[in-house]
Amino acid sequence: MALDNPPCETPEAHGRELGARARTALPALAKATRAQKDAALAGAATALRSGREALLVANAADIAAARDGGMAESFIDRLALTPERIEGIAAGLEAIAALPDPVGRVMDTTERPNGLLIERVAVPIGVIGMIYESRPNVAADAGALCLKSGNAVILRGGSDSARSTALIVEAMRAGLAGAGLPEDAVQAVGTYDRAAVAELLRGAGGTVDLVIPRGGKGLVGLVQREARVPTLLHLDGNCHSYVHADANLGKAVEVIVNAKLRRTGVCGATESILVDRAVAPAFVPMLAEAFAGRCELRGDGEAQAIDPRIAEATEEDWGTEYLDTVASVAVVGGLDEAIDWVNTHGSHHTDAILTEDHAVADRFLAEVDSAIVIHNASTQFADGGEFGMGAEIGIATGRFHARGPVGLEQLTTYKYRVRGSGQTRP
Repeated sequence: MALDNPPCETPEAHGRELGARARTALPALAKATRAQKDAALAGAATALRSGREALLVANAADIAAARDGGMAESFIDRLALTPERIEGIAAGLEAIAALPDPVGRVMDTTERPNGLLIERVAVPIGVIGMIYESRPNVAADAGALCLKSGNAVILRGGSDSARSTALIVEAMRAGLAGAGLPEDAVQAVGTYDRAAVAELLRGAGGTVDLVIPRGGKGLVGLVQREARVPTLLHLDGNCHSYVHADANLGKAVEVIVNAKLRRTGVCGATESILVDRAVAPAFVPMLAEAFAGRCELRGDGEAQAIDPRIAEATEEDWGTEYLDTVASVAVVGGLDEAIDWVNTHGSHHTDAILTEDHAVADRFLAEVDSAIVIHNASTQFADGGEFGMGAEIGIATGRFHARGPVGLEQLTTYKYRVRGSGQTRP
């Protein structure tokens, strides 16, 4: 399958060429007006809509190959595009275009006693390598967010979504060309040889400034081990929903069913359900009934004793991101135990509490050490679009530079701009 990049003698040389071309695109991006960047995004949205049928055909071929390879249905759901999802991708590009330009915004201003005016100003990071698995929409989200924030991006998606990703990248490049911006601001790695990825992780000859992995533990672990440039990590989403003693149980069931089953293959899906011992005899059967025939529940001894429809959990279940119609259930002895459980077994991604006691909710939100903490709502709101960012490039679960949904603001760094009138330092 042809991609945008010409073949090179070796995968390593290909990676270095991509980096060099991305670097060459940066000056034009730095000078691009908001109108140009927005026009590129609008053009990409138009290209996606006009190419919808071809994209659906390509995606069907990707899905057929994945099914032939024995991939689970939860994986297929992440891979699949529908007319509605394609429209959602196009609308997401337009939503990003409608957001303020993050580049050049003055983040802070200080006037010193000597008259110096010091401003902290947002600037692009540079060239970003985006390595992800089989979500074709990531090509559009990452391309759009990087473009709007003045960064060039090199995309390396999973081979399972190769046909779909290639057409989405073509649409992004068409938008750039139509707006008079360099197409090489958005590129796709033209080989699935891992040596090309290794070259990006080494910085591609000093041209790559940041690598963002988005995928499972295997991918993230590879990046952690091999990267020689800064990384912004998106770890697995072992997300919890805790039903407190003062929860509205009917509301809690409705929220947790959505948190688990709306889309099981997204990183914000609830994987572990904690139930306060005070309400467990009433709530656990309600939960088992709501999930009957829809989702397997694996629980501890207390949960099993309350409802026989709950299978036995192993120690491994408490730390597992299923991305499937499976969830774990544990009974806990109150708020302190719930907070400790989440901080011990969770992945610091997204965790929620269901309670009508706002003081209890405030403690949970303050003491749970996760990028996103939620009160009385579904964990599936862990999404940049839902946060008003237009889209996201991932959910950062670390503590440096960015945490939570990574959108336009998080894809910038800053420099200091100092204005004087002839001051000299004594």
